[in-house]
Amino acid sequence: MRLKKARITNYRSVKDSGSIELEPNKTILVGPNEAGKSALLKALQQINPPAGVPGFDALRDYPRGDYNDITSKRLKPEDIKVAVAHFELEDDDKKAIESEFHSATYVCWRNLDNSWGHELQGVPEKPTIEDLKKDLARLAAHVDSRQKDGEPQPSKELEGILAGYKDKNYYIQGEVATKLIDWLEKHYPLVDEDDEKEEDRYTRLLGHCKYADRLKTTRTALRTKLPVFVLFSNYFRVRPLIHLDHLATRVEQNLLDDAQYDYGNQCLLKLLGFTARELSDLGKAAEPGAKDTDAQKKYRDQLDNRAYQLNAASVRLTDQIVKVWNPNPERAEASRLRITADGQYLKVVVEDGLGVEIELDQRSEGFQWLVSFFVVFFSETEDKHANAILLLDEPGMSLHALKQRDFRNTISMLSESNQTVYTTHSPFLVGPNELDLVRVVEMADRKVGTKVHTTITAADPAALLPLQEALGYDLAQSLFAQQRNLILEGLTDFWYLEATSEMLRVGGVADLNDKIALISANTASKVVYFATILIAHNLKVAALLDSDNAGDQAAKQEVLVHRLGAKRILRTMDFTVPPRPKAEIEDLLRDVLIPLAAKELGIDVTAEAAATPEKPLVDLLLAKGGANFSKYKLAKAYVRWTRDHTAQDLSQAERDAWIKLIGAVNSALK
Repeated sequence: MRLKKARITNYRSVKDSGSIELEPNKTILVGPNEAGKSALLKALQQINPPAGVPGFDALRDYPRGDYNDITSKRLKPEDIKVAVAHFELEDDDKKAIESEFHSATYVCWRNLDNSWGHELQGVPEKPTIEDLKKDLARLAAHVDSRQKDGEPQPSKELEGILAGYKDKNYYIQGEVATKLIDWLEKHYPLVDEDDEKEEDRYTRLLGHCKYADRLKTTRTALRTKLPVFVLFSNYFRVRPLIHLDHLATRVEQNLLDDAQYDYGNQCLLKLLGFTARELSDLGKAAEPGAKDTDAQKKYRDQLDNRAYQLNAASVRLTDQIVKVWNPNPERAEASRLRITADGQYLKVVVEDGLGVEIELDQRSEGFQWLVSFFVVFFSETEDKHANAILLLDEPGMSLHALKQRDFRNTISMLSESNQTVYTTHSPFLVGPNELDLVRVVEMADRKVGTKVHTTITAADPAALLPLQEALGYDLAQSLFAQQRNLILEGLTDFWYLEATSEMLRVGGVADLNDKIALISANTASKVVYFATILIAHNLKVAALLDSDNAGDQAAKQEVLVHRLGAKRILRTMDFTVPPRPKAEIEDLLRDVLIPLAAKELGIDVTAEAAATPEKPLVDLLLAKGGANFSKYKLAKAYVRWTRDHTAQDLSQAERDAWIKLIGAVNSALK
């Protein structure tokens, strides 16, 4: 199952995070120091943590300024939901439950006292006695009429069953459900098999009475499918030299005072398939005498088994590390990781391109971090954490910027099989095409606490700094890289054009020249500045402007007209079908966006769009949705929509409009 959204409340700096929407594969949390990013991950892990992870502690974890609510007993820890998670069911989950629950959302939560709860949303409510009262009475009257004279009346028996439940809103579950099921099955022979209405009534009532058990069985089945939340912190490090007997003794005597210190080493042993004691005993074993051939063979087999497993782990870790550390296979500096056992010592060494071995702790901090990450990841996910959600707290901070960029691709690969949420300050861990995956974390006011914004917005400019840096770096890298450049008004225009053109290209409908760079100017008024800079470098430039007031003003600027010429200033109204004088780029996708806005944003303008087809879609949505409408949210929903749909899912009018637009762009920049 996939985590769809979460909410954290009453945990350290987080009084109420708000609803955090998660992406199916990778979600990125950005924000300044002390915003509460780490607290969010730690609280989220408690939904289903690995064994041995400490739970909530009210004294340490409840917001300190409000702790008096606990000590004064105004609030009870068992009533405080700290972490709530909503999961979307996948095909494997659906195989384990009945089809009537396939569209449900699985919701679970962890309370401050570490108690746990779960439920299904999007399914019918359990029926009450009041809900079934009329049907039960009618069925009872029917079977009474077919009962033999002198025999007890089924209706009297039914009255006796219900007499103990005065509350008519009592759910049909537990004892009352069992008694009603017994009553129904006992008197089923009295139901007239030729009376279709009563047969249907009986079947319906039996289903209602068994519904609570089916619901409970479904919840139980989904509980076993719940992903484990694996949190990786920078503190988890693999040590280059481990004394096996000392570690084994500390483990056996529960003397691991610093769990973080030994966590990486324990993960390494788990990955190798040995306990510390097993490896220690092998190091102590004396070689048998030459005459004892059976003992010698057993001894050699033990040593070979250890050597082969150490070598296999070394090869696998090296393969993954090289992909990030030395992605260019032609470079000669590739480092090979070796894990060896020598007596009571387990050593982790690195062999460089010259064959020289040095201890892991003599390599850079970035390399040590990368080794530790893969050791923890492989050991945790290959054991009982195969169905895991990865929570990475500031991954790769000690990596060089360009290696962070390579590691970003590694996270993307990992997230295909393990949904991943990570925090970062680094612009190199936020790809220019990943802004729809970003959630901004800020704490503008300590009285309000940590907040998470699904849209790219924040009161604190520092919260947006990684995004600004990521965009700035990408712009600096690409601004003069392409001979052909199309300037767009804003980021949402970029998303619409990029997502739609790719969908049309894959569908063989239209092909935007892949040598054209799409550049977002942020606002219509800045288009002229971008155009001026690019033209000064002898590059071909065109601009796509909305036909609203801002677009009109930009299109009429003498400098822009002089720089580009009229043929390279494209207006959205020229491509809408039918023509709309004030059209924006959203109006090229009205048939898709109207139902999508109703589904994703809860703003249904179907009637308004039909009544005023000439009015821009954004104006309709803004008028009806008010502050609830966001162009960013709508564009992001559309990008998600394109991932699961093809060009054929667009209307003919939309395809015609986009074919015309893409043709005009290609022509303007040929």
